[in-house]
Amino acid sequence: MENSRHDEFTRLLIQHEPELIRYIMVAVPNRTDARDIMQECSVSLWNKFATFDSNRSFVPWALGFVRIEIRRFLRKSARRSQLTERAASLLLEEHDMTGNDLDARHLHLQTCVSQLSERQKQVVDGYYRMEQSVDELSQRTGQTVEAIYKSLQRIRRVLHDCINSRMRTAE
Repeated sequence: MENSRHDEFTRLLIQHEPELIRYIMVAVPNRTDARDIMQECSVSLWNKFATFDSNRSFVPWALGFVRIEIRRFLRKSARRSQLTERAASLLLEEHDMTGNDLDARHLHLQTCVSQLSERQKQVVDGYYRMEQSVDELSQRTGQTVEAIYKSLQRIRRVLHDCINSRMRTAE
């Protein structure tokens, strides 16, 4: 019996981990921090898996633990975090959605990123995929640190508006 529960947990976690990571990255855009939070969530989920009702959906249950770990992380890293705990909570409430919405948003994100200028794509790629710091991006692109921050802010706003527009059109 214990083995089958372990197998069920492993299957569910592997199946839904990408959705959970995407949710975490709404509040904590640093991929390394998001993975650390996911590790902590995995431990909590396993420790509480005996309370999970297999007749219910795994993702909403797991997201409860994810929210707790995000808040814990933001409290611990309040000095270096770009978001306050309250701002992160508001973001998570706004983005609290089903897995289908997350998948749709992810697809729209890919489309919206493809519409960025080459320079914007380089900034996005360096910051998010290659996880370069703003200082590293500044050196690589020859732009000032302030210009990189402003560029990231504009890009985020453009992507946010593009994704929301596509979501509204899809409804």
